Parts: sequence; structure tokens; C-alpha cells
Amino acid sequence: MQISVDPAEGITTIKILPGEFYVSQKDERIETVLGSCISACVRDPVAGVGGMNHFMLPVNKNTQDSELSDANRYGNFAMENLVNSLLAMGAKRERLEFKLFGGGRIMSSMTNIGWYNIGFAFDYIYTEGFKIVSQDIGDIYPRKVLYYPLSGRVRVRRLNAMHNESLAEQENRYINTIESKPVEGDVELF
Repeated sequence: MQISVDPAEGITTIKILPGEFYVSQKDERIETVLGSCISACVRDPVAGVGGMNHFMLPVNKNTQDSELSDANRYGNFAMENLVNSLLAMGAKRERLEFKLFGGGRIMSSMTNIGWYNIGFAFDYIYTEGFKIVSQDIGDIYPRKVLYYPLSGRVRVRRLNAMHNESLAEQENRYINTIESKPVEGDVELF
């Protein structure tokens, strides 16, 4: 996670990477760049709290792990940890609004992990009884997402194809890292 101040807007900007999430009650901006990954931007407009996650794989398929995965690897834990953090800051489940972004197939030679991520995200949201208020998912474009959790405003810029190759390389490195790294940490499922 990187924190800086955007000189044009004069706003604190938190840049999250794959496997990270951030929640806030402040006038800040959270941003990330997505290829096949998904980001959920979630907020409670009454409590004035919101956050964003960024995950690459839908679920932890390694059934040999006895510990729950940390929040930053898989969609199932990334969603739960984001929601739990928002609830801990005063949000109410029934007021949470979800905005989904990403899941692009940025390289035709890659597996279509983006569609698995999209499927997982929709399944999670509907199973938990949440509502989706906005989305920009699928297609072939990587995206830069700028999220303002206090207002709920989102700006999405579809990036051109020249960014695809380096983003695909980063995603492949990240997948290899998380598949070889031991699972540790905890999460409260509700």
C-alpha cells in the first residue's frame, strides 16, 4: 500500500495492490490498476465509511490448509475482511452498496481467470444479500479505478493495450507467489 497526496486534487491517495484492501471514513481516494483481478468498492452511505479490495483468485482451493487464508489472497476472504472492517467502523450490512470492477481478459493466451473472479463476486454478493449499484467488468481492458469512499464516487479509466503485457506479467508473478507461499492469518466469517 502506498500513501501520497495527489497534487491536482490535493487529496490523500492510497494505492492498493493485488492482495490488499483499505477502508476509510475520511475524504481520501483509494486507487488500483486491474487486469483479470477484481476490486469491490463498498460503502455505507449513512455511516460514511467505505473501502476497496483487490483480489486475483476467487477462492482458496487448497483443502489441506487448516488455517483460514489471510484477507489478501483470495476473493472469499478479501470480501469477508472488507465487509467485517466496514461493520467494525459502524456500517450496517443492509445499507452496504457494492461497485465491481475488473475481471478483464487482458491477454488471449491467459486463462480466463477474470470470468471466474466475476462469477465469484456476483455469487458472493447475491448469496450474502447485498446489492450491486454499479459495475464495469469483463471485456479485454485493464482498468485504473479511483474510488472516493466518503462520497461513493468512482472514476474508471480503461487502459490501452500497451499496458496489457506488463500487467499480465505482474499478475502471473503474483499468482506464482501466492500459490507457493504458506497460508496463515485469520478472518471472522459471518
